[in-house]
Amino acid sequence: MESLILGMWSGPRNISTAMMRAWENRSDCVVWDEPLYAHYLQHTGIDHPLANEIIQAGETDWKKVVKEICTPKKGKVFYQKHISTHMLPHITLDWLQHSEHIFLIRDPQFMVASYAAKREQITAADLGYEELQSVFNAVLKLKNETPLVIDSSTFLKQPKQQLQSVCKHLNIPFEEQMLAWPAGERASDGVWHSHWYDAVKKSTHFQAPREQTATLDAAQQSVVDQCQPHYENLKQYALQN
Repeated sequence: MESLILGMWSGPRNISTAMMRAWENRSDCVVWDEPLYAHYLQHTGIDHPLANEIIQAGETDWKKVVKEICTPKKGKVFYQKHISTHMLPHITLDWLQHSEHIFLIRDPQFMVASYAAKREQITAADLGYEELQSVFNAVLKLKNETPLVIDSSTFLKQPKQQLQSVCKHLNIPFEEQMLAWPAGERASDGVWHSHWYDAVKKSTHFQAPREQTATLDAAQQSVVDQCQPHYENLKQYALQN
């Protein structure tokens, strides 16, 4: 097969790590977990769990990261898990034209509930919907085509059909082993896995979607309300089957 560079974009507390597991379980795929995280932490000074360890372990020069992002792996799918909040305003977007991109969205109420379980304070900026919309718009403009969008709730109801459609869109074969993977951590996991990946490290397949409405306080609901328009805008492009 020809080399393929694939960026999967989402906010935090989505199914992004489980999706990375699925792709890494392919016979022809290498993955990169959150390439721009170290730069994001160093530049912003934001207080994230394991921030110092992440900065020390990663590349903090975004231009070097982007160069590696755009370098194909011969005969492989080069899958990159991107968190939209890491796309800071000074990072140029022209390099996006050299890859394929898919956007992974989730109902903000469930993202807020999941994020709040890991961090006490939460703002709309933490969920990255504004940046996700910006990257989507940039890809649309640069490539003159509407990027593929996956809504996690729809995906989790029919992961096989959705992955088959994604693979068809990318002109690569679907592999059955994308639907199940061994439990445990990976060498490819970012050093932040010890704080964030407890559930996914126990997983062996995609779980059924959460259906019950999340219980949120007024401040958390305000965050949902700020993110909702971006979610609804992207949802109109979501893959249905």
